Amino acid sequence: MLEKVRYEGAYPTRERADEAVRLVLSGLGRQLTGDERVDLAGRLPLEAARVLTAQIPDNQPLTGWAFVKDLAARTGASLATTRWDTGSVLSAVADHAGPDLMARILHQLPTGYALLFGRAELTPAA
Repeated sequence: MLEKVRYEGAYPTRERADEAVRLVLSGLGRQLTGDERVDLAGRLPLEAARVLTAQIPDNQPLTGWAFVKDLAARTGASLATTRWDTGSVLSAVADHAGPDLMARILHQLPTGYALLFGRAELTPAA
């Protein structure tokens, strides 16, 4: 997973890619609950699963944009850099999850996450 993130995110070093992976997976671990959290952890590489599951889920889930802003505030990085990190990591997570689990994860999370995972944000017709 780390190599995919490094390549897709064009990170100059493994360390920088690892930093992004840890940041984003920690944030995701604060958002996901239940079977989706357990199933995703089972599909991720062991170290990534540990980072995800070490977090206690928040009582109030964040929208996709609020998720990015929260990660930026925690690191002091710019919103643009944090958005890049988030997309790089979550697209790799989506590959590990597969389409069925991703559908369940996106159903659980508030709006705005689909694009972060590299998926279309589909909304029902009015």
